[in-house]
Amino acid sequence: MISSLKAKAAHLLRGKTAEDQAHDFLINKGLKPICRNYRCKQGELDLVMTDQQSLVIVEVRYRKSDAYGSALESITHSKQARIIAATYHYLSTLRTDCPLRFDVVAISGNGDINWIKNAF
Repeated sequence: MISSLKAKAAHLLRGKTAEDQAHDFLINKGLKPICRNYRCKQGELDLVMTDQQSLVIVEVRYRKSDAYGSALESITHSKQARIIAATYHYLSTLRTDCPLRFDVVAISGNGDINWIKNAF
């Protein structure tokens, strides 16, 4: 039981590290942070940022290896639907009509970062 708790803690730490890495990467590319880890019953938004006039919802995915599929491949249609539903909830709290975009930052175990704009 303790080893499974340690494994879960290590997994969460890797996820936070990947989000931190993606956050810094996108700031260096000129995006401006709005919030991180927005949670609601529909799901979670990893990063919410702006890129010029657009609101950008960023999904961060990390995979240690591609043995069971790449980080990009792990974003299924159902995952996209949860992100979109959480985005609707987030937008319901705002008064904005700016353009919206969904990006993905995929990070591999070797440190490669793949930024896909308008991913879905």
